[in-house]
Amino acid sequence: MYDNNSIIRFDWAAKRILRDKANFGVLEGLLTVLIGEPIRIQQLLESESNQNSIDDKFNRVDIKAENSKGEIIIVEIQLTREIYYLERILFGVSKAITEHISLGSKYNQVKKVYSINILYFDLGKGGDYLYHGTTHFVGVHTGDELQVNIKEGELIRMRTPSEIFPEYYIIRVNEFNKVASTPLEEWMEYLKNGNISESTTAPGLKEARKKLQYLTMSKQERAAYDEHINAIMIQNDVLDTAKLEGRAEGRAEGRAEGRAEGIAEGRAEGRAEGIAEGRAKGRAEGIAARNAEIVKAMAKQQFSVETMARITGLSMDDIQSLLK
Repeated sequence: MYDNNSIIRFDWAAKRILRDKANFGVLEGLLTVLIGEPIRIQQLLESESNQNSIDDKFNRVDIKAENSKGEIIIVEIQLTREIYYLERILFGVSKAITEHISLGSKYNQVKKVYSINILYFDLGKGGDYLYHGTTHFVGVHTGDELQVNIKEGELIRMRTPSEIFPEYYIIRVNEFNKVASTPLEEWMEYLKNGNISESTTAPGLKEARKKLQYLTMSKQERAAYDEHINAIMIQNDVLDTAKLEGRAEGRAEGRAEGRAEGIAEGRAEGRAEGIAEGRAKGRAEGIAARNAEIVKAMAKQQFSVETMARITGLSMDDIQSLLK
């Protein structure tokens, strides 16, 4: 399955391998490419998402780091859809700011925060794979950008709000469909497909190619990684099945409604309802059978009932019933 050039997925590496100071160069490379200036990680900070149990497979993976300028960098990798994701990004940034300023400190101690969000699901509409957000205060009538006085040491200088307020990067991995020719595109190729060219010169990717080899992991680590990949495949299959069923049911209901509206006689309507009920019953039985197969497959992977409920959308009582 894996050859000597197989590279570990970035989400797995970020949770386990990149936390080692000896491997900071990989993450520094990604941040340097995104932010557009050399980034050096001074230390990793405590994050609430440092979990390693099987139940956290689809939770976010956080890396919270401080760079050489004292700024905070949050890296989150999200594998599954979350409706209120933008709100969560805002909450995470706000939490980072408040956690790193002491009560009674002056506001000049507030740290600049970069929020890097690597998404493996469709967040919404948009044609690009990378979005960058900053805060600007622009004159309603003049169109000019506000600049504010900041005291640094004994000097007063002008800064724009974008230099102080958080910056947000949203990377939509699944939207990348280009041939990699720039450092950013090479990183996208790795994030999406796990491929790193032998001739890469992109910051961090040489280190990744050297240090994130599948075959360099211990037997126990490889087994855990294989289980992680298998869980992702099951999750993707569940989501794809749900999408297909939803589209099919929508088309069938639309056709049934159209026919029903065009039938004036009660006898014909009765036949249509009977046919529709029969089809609906058949679909329900088919869905139930597929749900049972999916739940049993996830049970073999030792998923908790709570995790299975979250992924499939079934109630925990329904799952317990399917497992009997």
